[in-house]
Amino acid sequence: MRAVALRRAAAVVLVLAAFVAGPMSPGRAETAISITVSVIDSFDPRDPQRRQFGALEFRGGLQLSSSERNFGGLSAIRVRPDGAHFIAVTDKAYWLRGRIVYHDGAPAGIADAAMAPMLGADGKPLADRGWYDTEALAEDGGALYVGIERVHQIVRFDFARNGFAARGTPLPVPAAFAKLPANRGVECLLAAPKAGPLGGALIAVSERGLDAAGNVRGFLIGGKMPGEFTVKRKNDFDIVDCALTPEGELLLLERFFTWRSGVAMRIRRVAFASVRPGALLDGPALIEADLGYQIDNMEGLSVHRAANGETILTLVSDDNFSLIQRTLLLQFALIDR
Repeated sequence: MRAVALRRAAAVVLVLAAFVAGPMSPGRAETAISITVSVIDSFDPRDPQRRQFGALEFRGGLQLSSSERNFGGLSAIRVRPDGAHFIAVTDKAYWLRGRIVYHDGAPAGIADAAMAPMLGADGKPLADRGWYDTEALAEDGGALYVGIERVHQIVRFDFARNGFAARGTPLPVPAAFAKLPANRGVECLLAAPKAGPLGGALIAVSERGLDAAGNVRGFLIGGKMPGEFTVKRKNDFDIVDCALTPEGELLLLERFFTWRSGVAMRIRRVAFASVRPGALLDGPALIEADLGYQIDNMEGLSVHRAANGETILTLVSDDNFSLIQRTLLLQFALIDR
């Protein structure tokens, strides 16, 4: 119980850290880094043998640390189809690339890690112009799209061609972006399949940009049916990321915070076919967890299909560059269909 209390105390600084943190000093070129890991064998320390949590089965986790001063603040991740290589973004406008090493099907380490600042169209780090709070990440045909909450922008990088040297090009965004609340802008970003009814639209959902009914505002940018939709807001959880499963389901990663209870996370499942202009999206929770479990400020979600056919969820946490929070990587299998 002492560990739970300590994690709750650590989470109390979460909101303040997110609001007062500023951009880091000007970034360097690509830097290879070493990431030290501590293996997390049990998601529930009170019941180490328990493996199933709601519709998910815990497969393992890692607590990550590095002496690299720019490491931390992980706010989004995309794991490649091989289940190992990944690209992540920090909320200070840095890329993190690496490879998950497995042992007996569970994460055991991080190899080949490197970081670099995101570059603007002028070749200078985005953070130099105040474009940070990079919170959302989507991948589409070799291009990466990054949502920047600080300035309510989406930036496109030709990452497949240029890697860390890719220069970001701002996309035209809906005028309604400008009305999103400060530090509560777009955190969920993904590309709809080009062959589907949305025709490759970018799907963007805000953290807490609410409509008159108190539901969360989402946007379809480009594609065959551009427009707005909403997501039912439940129990004061905020949306912090999203991912599309191989089966065609939209998963929403959500976070709850109060000064008394600390932080909690939830993942909801929504039928992707229901995403269209004017829709109000809702769906059941796959999992909900508070600080009694091995979580921190969980902000990033990626989904891939393993070689054995399982649907694997990878989550990462944003430690807000705080000494009393943790950078975690957790993996679950979706077992309840």
